[in-house]
Amino acid sequence: MFAKEVYWQRRKMLREMVGDGIILFPGNEESSMNYGANTYHFRQDSSFLYFFGINKPGFYGVCDVDGDQDRLYGDDFTIDDIIWMGEQPAVSDLAKEVAVESSASLNDLTAFLKQALQSGRKVHLLPTYRGDHVVKLAQLIGVDYEEVSKLISQELIASVVKLRSIKDQYEISEIEKAVDVARIMHTTAMKMAYPGNFERELAGAIEGIALSHGGPVSFPVILSMDGQTLHNHYHGNELTEGRMVVCDAGAETTMGYASDITRTYPVGGKFSTQQKDIYNIVLQANSETIKASLPGRPYREVHLMAARIIAGGLKELGIMKGDLDEAVAAGAHALFFPHGLGHMLGLDVHDMEGLGENNVGYSESLKRSDQFGLAYLRLGRELEPGFVVTNEPGCYFIPALIDQWKGEKKHSQFINYDQVEKYRGFGGVRIEDDVLITETGSRVLGTPIPKTVEEVEETMSV
Repeated sequence: MFAKEVYWQRRKMLREMVGDGIILFPGNEESSMNYGANTYHFRQDSSFLYFFGINKPGFYGVCDVDGDQDRLYGDDFTIDDIIWMGEQPAVSDLAKEVAVESSASLNDLTAFLKQALQSGRKVHLLPTYRGDHVVKLAQLIGVDYEEVSKLISQELIASVVKLRSIKDQYEISEIEKAVDVARIMHTTAMKMAYPGNFERELAGAIEGIALSHGGPVSFPVILSMDGQTLHNHYHGNELTEGRMVVCDAGAETTMGYASDITRTYPVGGKFSTQQKDIYNIVLQANSETIKASLPGRPYREVHLMAARIIAGGLKELGIMKGDLDEAVAAGAHALFFPHGLGHMLGLDVHDMEGLGENNVGYSESLKRSDQFGLAYLRLGRELEPGFVVTNEPGCYFIPALIDQWKGEKKHSQFINYDQVEKYRGFGGVRIEDDVLITETGSRVLGTPIPKTVEEVEETMSV
């Protein structure tokens, strides 16, 4: 946990922003895999973790805005729990660790909520993303399941997004720890990327590294020679000379903070000329847009800058043609760069996505585009000091998408489909860093991870 004053200050600011009523944060419960006692790795709800800091199942946090106080609800562990789990703290002791004035049992929470609703007090909830939350909340409040959604509060969503978007020094330190673990993960995978090894060997090794540093991976490992599939979780291929591996992976710290890093490298340790050409285009897009990620600048502008760099590089190779600004405005580049430049990062790898991507990444003055490619940009709003964002441009040759666009003659004034065919089996390249927006600019978090062609090849030769 952070110091208890950190959690006290977060809840104080939240109560002031919401204004009235009761704010209810359900913590997560254990979730079974294939029978009751065999559970998945427990992961606490991120907003509960942010405001109440307790990484154990079975708790609820309440911020009583009208009463200007907070309370932790949960049941003390039984002797049966202690036999299997060892000595456990009392709920009252856990409450003190996060500067909560009082604690009570879950039965008391039921009575408190029913009384509050009967007296006309507003109960604020964040959107639910687990079915067990809905079932338990309906039981606690004494309403039908359908009624739970009526308690979802836009005021609470907006307040939580505003607070969690700005990372303090403690959070930044945790994210840098996660990035440094990811560095070990990625350099290890690079050194293993030789013909005859299987993708699963690399994926398993780097997941073990995350676990050995105290946390799981921050999301299921994406690692494949078929890098044209953006989120490829299949790891069954044997590595072969002439292919490249796209590895998108990160670690989670013991405090729950994530890293999200992507590197692309050639099987066998040496880029071919064709691979190097595409790789350096993506690297330029990554490097130049990190420099351009400044406070006050909409990240949508930075995304479009990456799109122009990629389109310009592809034009030099004869793959694209025509006026670059017109091509990007029309979305022709999205055949090769069909996703957004990045997203928020923090306690969630797609930070606060459960609160609604548009609530996190857009604003009243900036709405999400419906254009193919640009529509997938998770973060478009103006950057602010304290934001931590990913920067992950890519270039892919997706056979099914190429065939569809070619058959439709889509954007044929900007795309040289004959030249595209020479890259049909290429796969893809993605390069990703985690970036802090500062008062005056931006900086890449963590110890530098090999990224240039020379750095990658040198790392793989050791």
